[in-house]
Amino acid sequence: MPKGKGGKHQKRKKRDADADGRELIFKEEGQDYAIVMKMLGGGRLDAYCMDGKRRICHIRGRLRRIRLHVGDLVLISVRPFQTDKADVLHKYLPDEMRALQKYNEITDISTIIDQQSGLDFAPEGEEEGEEMSEVDEGDLDAL
Repeated sequence: MPKGKGGKHQKRKKRDADADGRELIFKEEGQDYAIVMKMLGGGRLDAYCMDGKRRICHIRGRLRRIRLHVGDLVLISVRPFQTDKADVLHKYLPDEMRALQKYNEITDISTIIDQQSGLDFAPEGEEEGEEMSEVDEGDLDAL
């Protein structure tokens, strides 16, 4: 006789039902909202904070089970002794992001991602105004 519904799919449904009733968490003193810009590995990520700074963030042990992706909104706690580093406290769902925008806690995230992603892909050694010099065919023959 079967003892219950069992199976991992039933357990997953039960866990997801609890996520819908989550309470919206606002930032407190020493905390800030940030957007994940790059996953670094080793439980770390590069985040762009709403105060205009980029920080290396450490993912807490409890949040390592939750999947974080580029473009996700997270709540971070800035370290008082290392202002360029922070700890990830909470990941916001898309519905929660829209609610934070309604309360004017955060600005439009898509524009921030577009602005910041352009900074990451500049080739090394090349400034924004510089252009690469063209190579003459005579130079190639000399090699």
